[in-house]
Parts: sequence; C-alpha cells; structure tokens
Amino acid sequence: MSNVNFQTSIDQSDRLVPVNLRQSGDPGIQLLLSNRVRKSPYWHLSVEAGCWKATVYNRMYHPRAYVRPEDGGAMEEYRALVNDVTLWNVAVERPIRVKGPEAEAFCNYVCTRDVTRVPTMMGRYVVLCDERGCVLNDPVMLRVADDEFWFTISDSDLAYWFRGINHGMGYDVQIDEIDVSPLQIQGPKSEDLVADLVGEAVRDVPYYGLMAAQIEGVDVLISQTGFSGEKGYEVYAYDSTLNAETVWNTIRSVGEKYNLMVIAPAHHRRIAAGILSYGQDLDHETNPFQCNLGHMVPKGKEADYIGKDVLEETRAQVNAGNPPFTHQLVGLKLDGKPIEDYAPDFWLVGPDAESDPCGWITSPWYSPELGTNIAMAYVPVASAVLGTELVAWLPDEFLDIPGQPVAATVCEMPFRESVNPSSRERARAAGRDYAY
Repeated sequence: MSNVNFQTSIDQSDRLVPVNLRQSGDPGIQLLLSNRVRKSPYWHLSVEAGCWKATVYNRMYHPRAYVRPEDGGAMEEYRALVNDVTLWNVAVERPIRVKGPEAEAFCNYVCTRDVTRVPTMMGRYVVLCDERGCVLNDPVMLRVADDEFWFTISDSDLAYWFRGINHGMGYDVQIDEIDVSPLQIQGPKSEDLVADLVGEAVRDVPYYGLMAAQIEGVDVLISQTGFSGEKGYEVYAYDSTLNAETVWNTIRSVGEKYNLMVIAPAHHRRIAAGILSYGQDLDHETNPFQCNLGHMVPKGKEADYIGKDVLEETRAQVNAGNPPFTHQLVGLKLDGKPIEDYAPDFWLVGPDAESDPCGWITSPWYSPELGTNIAMAYVPVASAVLGTELVAWLPDEFLDIPGQPVAATVCEMPFRESVNPSSRERARAAGRDYAY
C-alpha cells in the first residue's frame, strides 16, 4: 500500500518529533562495523557461539540472532527459553553506578518510585522522567549497598543526564559507568543451573533480590531478574573486561546438562509478558500513563522528584477522561501468517480497510501458546477499549491476500502469565493503580 499521506494522516500532535511511520521495509544493507561502536567484553564470545545478526544499543553491538532461519530461527530460540534454559549477552545494559553519602537522596529525586523503600541487596524496575513527565529510561535499579545504586539502563544516555542533573543539584555522589557487564540466564531450568554455579543459597533469593557470589573465582552479583517473563537471573561479572571468558565459559560448561542454548534477548517472549522495549514501545516523548507505566507514578511519595507535579496532573487528567496524549499503548491479537522475526517498520493499524490508518504497531510476534500473532500498538485513546476491532496492514509475506489488512483486536496485556508477576500485575491484584 502507498504510505505517502499516512505520515501526516495519523494524529501525533502531542509530539515534537513524530514517529516516522513511512514503510520502507528491510533495506538489505550491511551494518557497518567500526570502532565508533563499542564491542562488549562478551562480543567475541557471542560471535563464537553463532551470532549472525546484531543491532546497536547504547552504542554497543547487541546480538539479536544465533539460530539461522533454516534451522528454526528465532522460534527455535524461543523453544529453548520456555522449555530449558538460555544464556543472553546483555552487556549493552552497562550499569551506571551512583555512589556516595547522598546516593539514596539523588536516586529518589530522579526516580518516580520511592527509592527509600528499597532495602540493600534488592532491586526495582523504575522509570525516570524529565520535567515534562516523559520517560527518559526504564532501567532495573539495584541497591547493592546503603550508599551505592546500579542502574542497568535501557537504550539512552542516562549517565550524561545524571551528571547534568547533579551539576545543578550538587548531591554528594559519584556517577560512573563501571566495568560490570551483565549476562542473563533465563528459562525454567535457570534456578538449578545458577545453584550449580554459585550454591544452593541462590534458591532463597526473592524476585528482584540480590546475592554476592563467585564463579570460578570471579566476583559476581546475582539478581533474580530478567527480560523474559520466565524464571531467570542476571549475572553481573566484576572487572568484566578481564573476566568475560571465565564467567561465560563456565556458565556454558555447567549448563550443558540442562540443554543450555545461547540465544538473543527473547523479544517474542517479552512481548507476551507485556515487557516494554525502550526506543520501540516508548521513548523520551512518551508519558508513563500512555504506555501502561502509570502504576510507576506513586500516590504516597512525599519527596520531590523530577516531573512529579506534571505526572500527578496527568493522572488527574487521565482519571477525568481527558488525557493529554492522542494515543494509548495496547495489546493486539492479529490475524495473518506467523510473524517470526523483527519488524523493520512500525506497521500501521486503522479502524477498517476503507479508512486511513490511525495508529501503529511497535512490537509484533507470533505466540505459539496462543496460536496467533500478538503485538503492542499505539491506537487513538478512544480505540483503546478492550475488545475494539481494528485492522492492521502487514507486509505481503504475512498475508493470505496481498494488500488486504488483517483483523486486529485490542486485548489485555500481558498476553500470558509470567512466572513472577510484574509490579503492575501485583499492584492490580492488591487493588492499587500504583506501585510502591
């Protein structure tokens, strides 16, 4: 379909820079490898493990595929994740450390959630907003000591923002990127594998809990966290530039009896879990209330934080039925042939085949459990009601009739149950619309 007019036909008046919705497809070009983009300590190990496709994330090469399409592709990686155990190179999360006598106060000022409620050796999923109430990052924050916090960041320059904030505020803290590179061990057999690596005590680590340990003499921090919705852990190796091979190879060796597979971050599974990907499902012009993160804005936090006034006003507007944004993130179930790879464009959605598109898909994939394609998408607020019938324009390779849109239905997220319920799910189960 021609998309000449659709860039302007979809209302994005609430954004300064509209999302580029022109459909150009896969350009078939080669990613330039140069020293302007960093290689993590695990990059060469990922290549040795069969990585054949990568993207750039936080100015680092990020593995995105190991199994070749002729061998089952990403869906074979999915099979390993939901049945056995998998190892992911997620060094691109590159932790930012905030350390010093006023670390708690600084972190409480930049996070919407109440950081003072987080005990030492525990973590939280957090969002950090600017003065307009837009999300700048949604990292996992780890409190490794009373005076030390790590932010395992999504795809944006959080350290620069932290330093800029503190230049004006003057908190007594040091802010640095550190040589601690995370790996993820995800899947139903992950607990047994990690227990073999670091001891039985890890079985007592709660969700978002931390544990100091060693792997073959290398100091590591273990957290029960992940990007999959499955049971899983993250392994943060200290002095990763020196110790990458020891930690990676030991995990692979011990994992053999559990059918460990090295895979890319499982976007097919995180979509099913309703986990957002920064830069794809939200960005620096997205308000938490329009992307299912409104629960991250607390009601009882007395301390000031960046964006507090505007976020509280946004909640009032949303509750009054007058949200200050045009589109809302929703879950969709889509007809069409199985989508089993990354979408190169924000595919379009609309009210029906005869009307112009009114929204866009951010993250689509096929769900084997549900037997249908699922997706996250931004649709007009009025169309965000569960059960709303829409259509989606997919590339011809996913269509039975080329050029014809497929049926799409607004549905609840997450699409399937997670091993550990998210903060949003836990708040909802407790009758709250906010997380502590």
